[in-house]
Amino acid sequence: MKDYLIKAYGFNGTVRIYTAITTKLVSHAQEIHDLWPTSAAALGRLLTNSVIMGAMYSDDQELTIRITGDGPIGEMIATTTSRGEVRGYVSNPHVFLQYNSGKLNVGQAVGNGFIHVTKDLKIRDMFTSSSEIQTGEIAEDFAYYFTMSEQIPSAVGLGVLVGTDNKIQSSGGFILQLMPGCKEETIDKIEETIKNLMPVSKMVKKGYTPEDIMNEITNNNYQFLEKLDLNYYCTCSRDKFEKGLISLGKKQLEKILNKDKKIETVCHFCNSKYNFNENDLQNLIDEAK
Repeated sequence: MKDYLIKAYGFNGTVRIYTAITTKLVSHAQEIHDLWPTSAAALGRLLTNSVIMGAMYSDDQELTIRITGDGPIGEMIATTTSRGEVRGYVSNPHVFLQYNSGKLNVGQAVGNGFIHVTKDLKIRDMFTSSSEIQTGEIAEDFAYYFTMSEQIPSAVGLGVLVGTDNKIQSSGGFILQLMPGCKEETIDKIEETIKNLMPVSKMVKKGYTPEDIMNEITNNNYQFLEKLDLNYYCTCSRDKFEKGLISLGKKQLEKILNKDKKIETVCHFCNSKYNFNENDLQNLIDEAK
């Protein structure tokens, strides 16, 4: 199944809902970063949440989301656009922690810390808002972020199922946000529905589509708004790394040239490598002048 999300209004137009399948993009992230199971589950949840958040914006607006916990995973970063593109990485890809039940212990792997969301709305300034990590399980932490930092009561469900072969079997999520005027009886109904909802990763593994997940949440009572294809997409290029090297300045580039005669740069998001030989470095030095 192709990765995509749908946007809709539910419960008579009083709730905004996003449901998504992200198995392929999370699998791609797992492969390029060599993620062990718990790191894969953590980054997969962040990527899923991030790409859904990106869909809340428009045009060429972008989000950068950082989770800075004190657990063994370290920092996680994801960037996403309103076009369904997302990329990310984790400081320590080799984390495998489990509860006694065998479930992956993402909370312990992430630890205590903060979520930071930076919005580039393509206007004069960028905006950053933050909230404290509540459980480290990602979904609960973003539900808290929406409520505390954006004053939008929300429910977030995220799931990544990793097989015994360390392959991503399924991944998906949903974000449900209450709109002004949502009635108490509707809120009670939503809470009961979410409490009894099958885990997202299990629904996706069973073959549920985003529409099926939407049906489960709304009892087949929603107003479809939009469908958006999702992809793991990195924007790195040799030209961008050239500009980064030039920004080091003439003296630093000359030190690299005199000592090593070459340099290899690596993109954190996709592990693409860009090599610059002696002639390349001299050209960059000339530009830096």
